[in-house]
Amino acid sequence: ANYGPNPICKGCLSCSKDNGCIRCQHKLFFFLRREGMRQYGECLHSCPSGYYGLRTPDMNRCSRCRIENCDSCFSRDFCTKCKTGFYSHRGRCFRGCPPGFAALEELMECVEGCEVGQWSEWGTCSRNNKTCGFKWGLETRTRQIVKKPAKDTIPCPTIAESRRCKMALRHCPGGKLRRRPTKTKDKKKKKKNLMERAQKQHSIFLATDKTSQ
Repeated sequence: ANYGPNPICKGCLSCSKDNGCIRCQHKLFFFLRREGMRQYGECLHSCPSGYYGLRTPDMNRCSRCRIENCDSCFSRDFCTKCKTGFYSHRGRCFRGCPPGFAALEELMECVEGCEVGQWSEWGTCSRNNKTCGFKWGLETRTRQIVKKPAKDTIPCPTIAESRRCKMALRHCPGGKLRRRPTKTKDKKKKKKNLMERAQKQHSIFLATDKTSQ
């Protein structure tokens, strides 16, 4: 007897025309398929997506995975492969990996990531290895790698960062404050040069004009 495209009684020890397989041959898994309001038994070598094989002395069965977003599982509460877009972590499926774990994209798994310690205090504000003589400098803080990642391809977070800071001492003892020329001074100097050039060209023009007369 056939139901749909699949032979109902294939691999069965006992079979019903209306309900399909009732008992399966040794090593096969009994799977109860539902289509609308109707259900019938099948005997399979492996369970379909969302189910796992449960072996018992009486008969092997396909049991549904109880883990959310799981595609295939090893047992009722341990997923081995998550649905597309989800990462596998300790038998569960997640949209993103938990804190302390990094996503391994090629396997869609969460592995132990790079663990870093707390930030140190901000260091002394300095510039060109000097703590005076400038108005602005940089201060830096660091943190240590506590645990290296399980995979070399997983990068560690930043372990050093710097920020702009204002110097505590603008004048070095016995020295002068180094200043950069401001934009205003640069503009005035440029304007003065243009004026001098224009006056020079005007003088040359007047001298040439007198000579031609």
